[in-house]
Amino acid sequence: MKDYELNVLDQYHIEVSSTHRTRGAILCDTNQGLLLLKESKFSNKRVPMLCKLYTLMEDRGYKMVDRPVENKEGEIISALEDGSKYMLRHWFNGRECDVRKEGEILEATRNLARIHNAMVFSEPIEDFRGIDLMDEYVRHNREMNKTRTFIRNKTPKGDFELAFLECFDYMYEWAKGAIDCLEDSAYKALSQKSAAEGMLVHGEYNYHNVLFTGQGIATTNFEHFYVDIQASDLYYFLRKVMEKHHWNEQLGNKMIGEYGKIRHLAEEEMHYLAIRLAYPEKFWKSSNTYYNSNKAWIPAKSVEKLQISIKQVEEKRQFLKNIFAFHL
Repeated sequence: MKDYELNVLDQYHIEVSSTHRTRGAILCDTNQGLLLLKESKFSNKRVPMLCKLYTLMEDRGYKMVDRPVENKEGEIISALEDGSKYMLRHWFNGRECDVRKEGEILEATRNLARIHNAMVFSEPIEDFRGIDLMDEYVRHNREMNKTRTFIRNKTPKGDFELAFLECFDYMYEWAKGAIDCLEDSAYKALSQKSAAEGMLVHGEYNYHNVLFTGQGIATTNFEHFYVDIQASDLYYFLRKVMEKHHWNEQLGNKMIGEYGKIRHLAEEEMHYLAIRLAYPEKFWKSSNTYYNSNKAWIPAKSVEKLQISIKQVEEKRQFLKNIFAFHL
């Protein structure tokens, strides 16, 4: 964000005492408290629904969210002459969830269940449905096969290419197995039920978007919301935590248990959660990043990420077996 973009603040009924930059945004101390100004990529269609979501959550008692501030024209999105658009939101004095601390991880998990209970509309929602998971996995598998074909024909091969080919069959077996399980699961019915009952997901629930404050936990950055099985948020948060804790079964079991105390997980959702965890997401991501990068030079970090994704498969296999009694 450039200095002239601060001019967007003139479009609001606020008095700004100081500003400072943070992660591609500007944090503003104002007479209305702490606010965050950030460039918005929102479509016009999503903005009213986001506002409706915030209102719904606040009406149901969940007020620690980064609710947008209206400008002088009563609009949520403000624009500059160059066409760039911005959103000003209420923000919080706090710190991100510390993924190294079990207590904070479990509190963040309970928080997720609470916001899920609030993120349910009283009518069906069709316009904001997420990507069909079956279609997504089929596309991912096709992309991994494309990467393998490219690497097979490449000479000479570096450390990344050799490691990728060595483990490809094993990792692809996981990917294909997850699709087979998804086909035989209640996924379609769960997806249809979620849409019919107006269930929304956060879309990017991770420790960066969970802030511990003196007034309680705040949840931020709901702009990726969509209609889906709410356990997809739990999958994402659980996977992120487990990757950092080497698929610690005790911690993972506690997270699932704490979530279930507040929002019940049906047997079909537990199976869905296991399938999501089984898919080798990290391996696919390494493969896709490689294929779309400058292959003349592969960073050592890319090789390291690939090796980690391979190493964690066995840890994950035991986790799925002991927590979900799930086998591919």
